[in-house]
Amino acid sequence: MKYIECRRKWKARFALRRDILKEFLAEFLGIFVLILFGCGSVAQAVLSKGALGEPLSIHLGFTLGLMMAAYIAGGVSGAHVNPAVTLAMVMLGKISWKKFPVYVAAQFLGAFAGACCVYFLNYDALMEYSSGEFIVTGENATAGIFASYPAKHLSTLNGFLDQVAGSAALILCILAITDSRNIGAPKGMEPLCIGLIILAIAVSMGLNCGYPINPARDFSPRLFTAMAGWGWNVFRAGGCWWWIPVFGPMVGGAVGAAIYFLFIELHHAEPKQQEENNGQQKYEIITLS
Repeated sequence: MKYIECRRKWKARFALRRDILKEFLAEFLGIFVLILFGCGSVAQAVLSKGALGEPLSIHLGFTLGLMMAAYIAGGVSGAHVNPAVTLAMVMLGKISWKKFPVYVAAQFLGAFAGACCVYFLNYDALMEYSSGEFIVTGENATAGIFASYPAKHLSTLNGFLDQVAGSAALILCILAITDSRNIGAPKGMEPLCIGLIILAIAVSMGLNCGYPINPARDFSPRLFTAMAGWGWNVFRAGGCWWWIPVFGPMVGGAVGAAIYFLFIELHHAEPKQQEENNGQQKYEIITLS
């Protein structure tokens, strides 16, 4: 009884009343968990020199990170945890334009906090691995734990198209999974399905630069590394690569939203017509049986 009474008092005193503040905190915590599990899995693979991690474990880290982020924030903010997703939802009228800067701010701040946490959790291992010298590129580089860097074969144009395509695929699949007028996913299973999208992208589009496909996930940890000892070379490396995983996913988000709308959502039957079609199908099934 004391616990219940105490909980009521805390709720009455501290519970947020405005939805936008609740959504801000949900987006912040969601992407924090994504970075914690995703970049944490990269840190474990790199700092153990492959003994406790490999590409597949990294893919699973980001997959499970996104899945848990969706469970944490899905019922409050929709668990966008990605400015490209928020842009797509705004374009399709699923959330207001007024919420866009709030969601994006929460995502960038949450990703920064997640990078801080990964850094401090792995600080001793990082110092032992690097001997206190934080390298951005090369054989013993550690900046890639936090942000993406292009493969040697990758051109700027190819890298930009890579991010556009990967982000468009992400948005396209998310919209299909959450579309109640399509097959959709069973209630409560949406986070699992969305996590599997990341796994699919990881194993099919990770060759060029490691599938960042999220401006907040890439930029905020990169900014953290610049401030934490790697220096501003994190923004100059790869021919000033940093802007590609920021702007590419935003373009891809718009493209993915437009494709799903033009190819699928635009052609959904109106609710009344859909009910008539469903009734007709049921009648046909009865008569055929």
